[in-house]
Amino acid sequence: MTEHQHEETPVESVVEKTTDRGLIHDSSSSSSDSDEDKKSSSLPSSSVSESIKSKVFRLFGREKPVHKVLGGGKPADVFLWRNKKISGGVLGGATAAWVLFELLQYHLLTLVCHCLIAALAVLFLWSNATTFINKSPPRIPEVHIPEEPVLQVAAALRIEINRALVVLRDIASGKDLKKFLSVIAGLWVLSIVGSWCNFLTLFYIAFVLLHTVPVIYEKYEDQVDSFSEKAWAEIKKQYAVFDAKVVSKIPRGPLKGKKKE
Repeated sequence: MTEHQHEETPVESVVEKTTDRGLIHDSSSSSSDSDEDKKSSSLPSSSVSESIKSKVFRLFGREKPVHKVLGGGKPADVFLWRNKKISGGVLGGATAAWVLFELLQYHLLTLVCHCLIAALAVLFLWSNATTFINKSPPRIPEVHIPEEPVLQVAAALRIEINRALVVLRDIASGKDLKKFLSVIAGLWVLSIVGSWCNFLTLFYIAFVLLHTVPVIYEKYEDQVDSFSEKAWAEIKKQYAVFDAKVVSKIPRGPLKGKKKE
């Protein structure tokens, strides 16, 4: 019995060695597979995240940052309060003008004339008084309007006016009922707001909104976009109900058949 046990021990040792090597190979292969799985899983995660980011709902379907949507440059910096002193000064000047013309009932032409009278009187008296007090006359700077900013403003206005004309032409052609109803609703709301206040107050409200809404939206962008996504889905649902109950029942002539003939 002892000899038989001594004979079997080398075989068992060989079997144990082979099994140990197999286990080591399996563990190494499994570790390498797990590493490759980790690498492969890490590779598409970036692409998946990019695709998720690209599919994130943005308000009005925008794909650019808010700064570029506002045109970029100094006007966008003013609206987004990149420089708080300049933005505050512009908003304060607009508020002072609104208080002066709307609350105090001051007129623009009267204000311009009074400012010119005061400035010319001060400069005239100062220039003549220098001869009596033996001092140099005041240096009046040459003020001129640069050409480039005026051309940029005119070009921007031209582009926006052309876009508005294209939209109005598309609406008048009767191709898009949804756009027609949205524009009619917007004009109706604007007419109601215009009946509450005059053009100056309406312009001031729009100016204040331009200085507050973009910066708030940029700060709480994700929350606003998620809420607007839910609101837009609900609007689509209600419009589908309206389309099924009202719009689809409106009789339409065979315009397409005539065009084909």
